[in-house]
Amino acid sequence: MTPTLIGRWQTRILLLGTLGVLVTIPFSLNGESLYFQVLLAIAVLGCMWDIVYNQLQTLRWDHDWSAILQLAAGIWEAFFFYVPFKFLISSILKISWLSANIPLDKFLLHYSCIWLAVFTASQTLMRVIFPRWRFHGGEWFKTRKR
Repeated sequence: MTPTLIGRWQTRILLLGTLGVLVTIPFSLNGESLYFQVLLAIAVLGCMWDIVYNQLQTLRWDHDWSAILQLAAGIWEAFFFYVPFKFLISSILKISWLSANIPLDKFLLHYSCIWLAVFTASQTLMRVIFPRWRFHGGEWFKTRKR
């Protein structure tokens, strides 16, 4: 499958909105909303990151990423989510309801669980249960061509 940018966004939001929430619930059972804030940041920053992925993908001869490259991308994404998350929230945006005080170890554990759940689902479950998704560039809702 060669995902379109809209397909990437739709799939990211769908998987983070379902699996991401299910994975985040056990982390936030002690009343911390911080993990849901991280999930929101992963969704928003991930959509921006998908623009970069989409451009890089056009440079590959087959215009697609292998599963091993997608898995390795999780390492880059973790770094590029953690650093901007702490920097943007505390220094630039100054959003009072969004806390930037998350220890690296808690972030990595939470992010790794989300990333592995989403990666595993997109590589296995989604391809089997939703074949239309796979053969239509990851799009759930077709965009109208003008």
